Amino acid sequence: MMNDSRGPEQAAPREGLCPHCANVQVIITDRGSRFYLCRLSASDERYPKYPPQPVIACAGYRTASHHTG
Repeated sequence: MMNDSRGPEQAAPREGLCPHCANVQVIITDRGSRFYLCRLSASDERYPKYPPQPVIACAGYRTASHHTG
């Protein structure tokens, strides 16, 4: 977002919501790639299993009590 005219408080967070969500399971491959598995996808088809990142708005987002990644 190099040409984003919004101020820093209005810009979308670069890492999105998933890394801080209570409903995420972080999957790290042998090659070091990191994927965010949405556990809500197991019971609700509205949530993709591996949502495209960054997710900046999500009805299922719940603040995690600690960081998962």
